[in-house]
Amino acid sequence: MPPDRLSTQRHPTGKPTDVAATGATVYFLPAGLRVPLKFGAQTVTDITCVRVRMKVRDQTGREAEGWGETPLAVEWSWPASASHASRLNRMQRFCEMLADAWITDPPIGHPLEAGYDFLRDRLPAVVDHESAAHEKTRMPYLAALVCASAFDVAMHDAYGNVHQRDIYSMYGPQFLSRDLNTFLTPAEDGDVSFAGRYPDEFLQREAPRRLAAWHLVGGLDPLDVSDSAGPQPDDGYPTRLDEWIDADGLWCLKVKLRGTDAHWDYERMVRVGRIAQHKNVLWLSADFNCTVQNVGYVNGILDRLRDEHPRTYGMILYVEQPFPYDLRTHGRDVRSLAARKPLFLDESAHDWQFVKLGRQLGWSGVALKTCKTQTGALLSLCWAKAHGMPIMVQDLTNPMLAQIPHVRLAAHAGTIMGVETNAMQFYPAASVAEARIHPGLYRRREGAIDLSTLAGPGFGYRLDEMCRSLPEPAVDQ
Repeated sequence: MPPDRLSTQRHPTGKPTDVAATGATVYFLPAGLRVPLKFGAQTVTDITCVRVRMKVRDQTGREAEGWGETPLAVEWSWPASASHASRLNRMQRFCEMLADAWITDPPIGHPLEAGYDFLRDRLPAVVDHESAAHEKTRMPYLAALVCASAFDVAMHDAYGNVHQRDIYSMYGPQFLSRDLNTFLTPAEDGDVSFAGRYPDEFLQREAPRRLAAWHLVGGLDPLDVSDSAGPQPDDGYPTRLDEWIDADGLWCLKVKLRGTDAHWDYERMVRVGRIAQHKNVLWLSADFNCTVQNVGYVNGILDRLRDEHPRTYGMILYVEQPFPYDLRTHGRDVRSLAARKPLFLDESAHDWQFVKLGRQLGWSGVALKTCKTQTGALLSLCWAKAHGMPIMVQDLTNPMLAQIPHVRLAAHAGTIMGVETNAMQFYPAASVAEARIHPGLYRRREGAIDLSTLAGPGFGYRLDEMCRSLPEPAVDQ
């Protein structure tokens, strides 16, 4: 379900720093995973990333370009019985349609304003147009957001580049014509107001240069030597959980569970907990990826862990998205679960309106992702923080450029504990060009990633130093 639609206009007191898109180029970059990634009922063996270059012009005529990228995570954003190839093909074609939509009568403003207008008014229309040719299967709004995110991220990067400033220094009233009251509506049960407030109020001004790294324990990942049967990649990287903990000094583990087999999920948490305690890991989280149908399923697992393995239970920092993500259709009262452990929205958090609905249902916090757009993530962050909801930033197995806006968001968001980052587990070779410039972002050391090499305008990519060769563009507008 898209956000409520309102009329799109440039703000009457727009600023000379406002930009509009003048061109868009789309590239598709395929990559294979060294080991399968299993989460919920889905297993991923390869991925295609969309990389977008956006050209912009400000109101004084200055021009620049910016870049955005995201994995087209078909299994995560569009679970369906249709073939993976057919869903991926539609998402790729949708990206090509978005390139045209962004530069045809483009929205004007700060990228948060232009991005908001595009998501509110243009994106639903593009989904309608794309779906008209596929009457039996409509593209989910989450899949459309994933495609749109690369363009939105590129707009934010381009804005920083045209003004030669770090984009995270540009979310205040000096650059925005509209305050948060234009975008957000507070909950009815409090005294929160967004009038005269801007995103920079809710962001960490002095962002940390190191972040604790959450390692993903996939559903097929071997945990220790007892799981090592069968061929494993011989590429110099670990495969077992115990090896990863030793190699990267990990102390935060995110455990993917099935959500349909309580015995398996319980035993998985017990085994991971034992290894974690032996290796001095501090924190665990449990992620069910929308597969659970009733609150009692998760409560039962947690209660049994509390009674039989209290140390493992105590290590669980939060539980992530057990239930189907459409809260308007599948919403349920989750307060009994949130009373046991903090409960975070992920797939459900399309935008701030779903965060608002989740809070009404008893969810504790929200896990942000740049793959649902930088604009949407910032607005959800502001709404959540204004209402006392804690924040995490979760991965989409982001390689290459996609890693950089992802970790920048985590650094400025003030998360409860670091950031999930797992592309180095599944396809480290995909990011070799970027890792030469930012080695600390693509390899975890002492349980953390290092952001200190990021520098310059926009997101601080330092793209001209990376020497990555790109394929022929699918679209060059």
